[in-house]
Formats: sequence, structure tokens, C-alpha cells
Amino acid sequence: MGSIKNIFSSRQDKHGEFFDSLKKILGFKPKNLSIYETAFTHRSTNEKNESGQPQNYERLEFLGDAMLGAVIAAHLFKKVPEGDEGYLTKMRSKVVSREHLNELGRDLNLVKFLKSSVPTQQFGGNIYGNVFEALVGAIYLDRGIKYCEKFIQKRVIKPYVDIKKLEGKVISYKSLFIEWCQKDKHSFNFEIYEDNGKDEPKHFAVRLKLDNEVISKARATSKKKAEEQAAKRAYYKLQTTIDSDKG
Repeated sequence: MGSIKNIFSSRQDKHGEFFDSLKKILGFKPKNLSIYETAFTHRSTNEKNESGQPQNYERLEFLGDAMLGAVIAAHLFKKVPEGDEGYLTKMRSKVVSREHLNELGRDLNLVKFLKSSVPTQQFGGNIYGNVFEALVGAIYLDRGIKYCEKFIQKRVIKPYVDIKKLEGKVISYKSLFIEWCQKDKHSFNFEIYEDNGKDEPKHFAVRLKLDNEVISKARATSKKKAEEQAAKRAYYKLQTTIDSDKG
């Protein structure tokens, strides 16, 4: 009987700790803890509910993505009355970019709550943003739109949404570099010159050629990341020329 009591009390302690940590992150009391537990459950656990449906954060991530987009859109709509549809769309994309959401999830250390059968080290950087979106979805289901807005205001809008800074923020250096090349009739090429299969995780090395001359190189865990990094380095090398052409 004593051992059963110990197991029960340890579960209670764990739930109490989870509740307290959540309350600090949210800024208010969570009501239904099971929704938040789902928000921190990875598909690798293969958990299912009574109906046999998968219990992981992916559906909540979808919901949280929509809630974030809507709340940020409403904020920008009010704050920038002169902004047209294209401007507002671009600004919203800057706030809810994958890079920014990953940063938010990392800052809150959300991965420490993650239930997974895969070691955390094996996840890519997007896990932080995915869990952050799932948390937003869980807040909406647990406490409704008002608390969802409250959380997004506190954790996203107040600390990060500075209109002037956002206007100058580059989402993709690769897109910026390609646009400049096309406008100024420059040839360019991203080449993989090394694919080192020995590294864990695997790395890709990319060199960026401008008019057949190598202008920058980068190495990352994906081809896409390496190309973006190479484009960023090229952009800073040519920043004065590119910015004057843009003007």
C-alpha cells in the first residue's frame, strides 16, 4: 500500500511542478492540464486517446499557427492604418517566421517539458517553434481567445513587435540576393561541393558563385540552411552595392 501511495504522490508532485512552471510561462493559471500535456507530447511516443486517435502536439501546432497569425494580423491592422495588404502580409511573415518562433520556444525552454522517445539532441531547430505554436493552440482550447491574445501580447508582441525594426528585417537573404541578381542581370549558382556523411547529423557545404566567381561559402545541417547562410554572407559583402541598387 505504501508503494502505491508513493507512486501517487510522486505523480502529484510532477503535476504540481508542471502546473507551476506553466503558470509562470503563461502568466495565468492553466485549467485543463491534459491539453498542455498533449502540447508537449511528440509523435514518437505513439500515444493514442480512448478513440485510438494520435495524441501529440501536431494538431495543436496547426491551431496555434492560425491563432498566432490572426492575433498578429489584428495587431498590425490597428497599428499601421496606412499599410496595404502586401505590407501587412510581409510584416506578419516577419513576426511569425520559423526562425523567430524557434527563438521564442528556445527562450522559454519549452523542450524541457517535451515527452518523446527520441533524444532531444536529434531534433532539428524547428522543434522549438513547433512546440511554441502547440502551446498557443493549447491556451486557446483551455482558456479561449482572450487568454490566447493575452499570452501572444505578453510573449510575442510587447517584446518583439517593433514596427520600424520589422520594416528593416530581412526574412530570407537568399530571396534578397536572387532578386538583386535578376534585377541587375548577374548570374549566380549555389553549388554543393562537399557532402560529409560521417558527421552526425549530416552536414552540407555550399559555395555561392556570382558571375562564375565564388563569393561566399557556408556549411549547415541542411542544403537550405547552408544556402541561406551563404547568401547572407554574400549580402554583407555586397551590402553597399545591393542597398544602393534597391534605393
